[in-house]
Amino acid sequence: MDGKSEDVKQGKINNLKEIMPEIFTEGKVDVEKLKLTLGEDLNLQDERYVLNWAGKQEAFKVLQAQSTATLAPAPEESIDFEKTQNVFIEGENLEVLKVLQKSYYGKIKMIYIDPPYNTGNDSFIYPDKFSESKDEYLKRIGDKDEEGFLLKEGLFRKNSKESGHYHSNWLSMMYPRLFLARNLLRDDGVIFVSIDDNEAHNLRMILNEVFGEENYISDFSVVRSEGGGLAKQVVRGHDYLFAFAKNINALEPLKKPKDIRGKIVEKDGIKYWIEEDWLRREFGKYGTCGYKEIEKYHGKEKKKEIDEGIKKGLYVLLEKVKGFKIVGRLRNIEEDGSKFYSILKHLNAKGVHDLEELDFNKYFDYPKPVSLVKELILGASIFSKNQEDIVLDFFAGSGTSAQAVYDLNKEDSGNRKYICVQLPEKTNEDGEAYRAGYKTIADICKERIRRVIKKIKDEKKKNSDLFADQKKDLDLGFKVFKLKTSNFKIWRNDIAENEKELGKQLEAFENPIKKEAKNENILWEILLKSGYDLNTKVEEMKISNCPVFVVADGEMIICLSKINESLVKEIVKHLPKKCICLDVLFAKNDQLKTNTVLQMKDAGVEFKTI
Repeated sequence: MDGKSEDVKQGKINNLKEIMPEIFTEGKVDVEKLKLTLGEDLNLQDERYVLNWAGKQEAFKVLQAQSTATLAPAPEESIDFEKTQNVFIEGENLEVLKVLQKSYYGKIKMIYIDPPYNTGNDSFIYPDKFSESKDEYLKRIGDKDEEGFLLKEGLFRKNSKESGHYHSNWLSMMYPRLFLARNLLRDDGVIFVSIDDNEAHNLRMILNEVFGEENYISDFSVVRSEGGGLAKQVVRGHDYLFAFAKNINALEPLKKPKDIRGKIVEKDGIKYWIEEDWLRREFGKYGTCGYKEIEKYHGKEKKKEIDEGIKKGLYVLLEKVKGFKIVGRLRNIEEDGSKFYSILKHLNAKGVHDLEELDFNKYFDYPKPVSLVKELILGASIFSKNQEDIVLDFFAGSGTSAQAVYDLNKEDSGNRKYICVQLPEKTNEDGEAYRAGYKTIADICKERIRRVIKKIKDEKKKNSDLFADQKKDLDLGFKVFKLKTSNFKIWRNDIAENEKELGKQLEAFENPIKKEAKNENILWEILLKSGYDLNTKVEEMKISNCPVFVVADGEMIICLSKINESLVKEIVKHLPKKCICLDVLFAKNDQLKTNTVLQMKDAGVEFKTI
């Protein structure tokens, strides 16, 4: 009892919902739909099959707004920063996706994301005012507290089911991210998106629009729990997983070897998986995989068959334990691989167990099982020319995708890389994670990655024989970058409304570098905005006693500290394709700048100042 009289208005709405549910959109009566339902003639000149929602136009504005943000390296939070090719980015994922457009356009093999499901209890970023300007949006996504953490009340909005734009808000959040994500996929790339039934219908619609219906692969049902429940109608034991190709004609069918425990090798351009325990399975528990004991257990004919098969390349001898060789049977992946079935079984309990193995289960609820992401990565990349594919997850959560990459590389000697993006959303101050010192979800994700790396290193120390087949050392590191505002002052003609404001803007041209900017951060901003990725080789060295950065084995040279005639001559001798220098280094020396431009031009070096 709430002490109030009956709500007559709500009663009528409820009655309408019972007899005409089709006229409601996001809980409100759509007058146009009501008229159509009642048979009234409407002049719908642009009538067509189209997905629309309140705020779609604004979503496009957010998508099209250029970002001036950058990524700053955080070596102190990384492992093996200089050598690793795995990347963790802490920041708001829409801005991060914009920042990555130049560097990773068309380079990603697979994207997996597990976005907010819009249950009514989760919070995510979306414009809560449909008249919100670009400046208001940028200011809001930059809201931070005194410690630099993103403010929950400034950045997030809880999307309650009572909201008049409940589904629209979610669509406005997802659409720009999916659009930008598609740009990053290779032509043979694929995206997988997990979702439950709150937004499955809408997700399929926006994926159709962004990727094209012709590139639809499947909507998988992922079994996540078994047993009974207290549901009012049906016990929901599954979620959904939508799969779309960038170009369905360029993507090989999703396949997996029947025994994914086997190693994957390539011979004469054909990929095989090595079935290691086939003898044991074929001859029962008393069988053996040991080459020396084949004749003893299986007879001379079998031994002869194996020897002939080894000569023909049908079998291989593998060093399993010191001095003990086993017989592996080569199986053609294309012939023996199985196509994906539309129902996948990866129980949530397995995801919890994955964290328990790292003593980390207290800090994250409902993690996706590592086995699910491993199966998707393997299925999407099994026919790749090499195993150096990049996997992107821009809703990284607890870091399941990162662990899946490490585990797969350990198992099949692959060299896959990942880019994981996670917003530094504050953890609950009453929760275990916060009390343990993990102030943000990003902190939890980074710590999980560290524990996975430690676990594999410990395994290697205890039993190095298990890693004997590795072609090269595993990449057991990750480099951390954080989304930051630009190191450069940005020209803003939209705010120069008076002489004073114009004067401030002109100052930016005299020295465009912000006072707090560090050379290392300036370097990475230049690299990203020049189209170089986050694994680009960079060497800091001195040329003519001046510190410079040599990029991609001399392809580009960047000068951030000093410039003089002798340095210019030496740079020309190195013949880089491009040279970039801070314009402020030429302050009050126009002659040096003019000579530099001419010498670089004569040598065929593209020269730019910023």
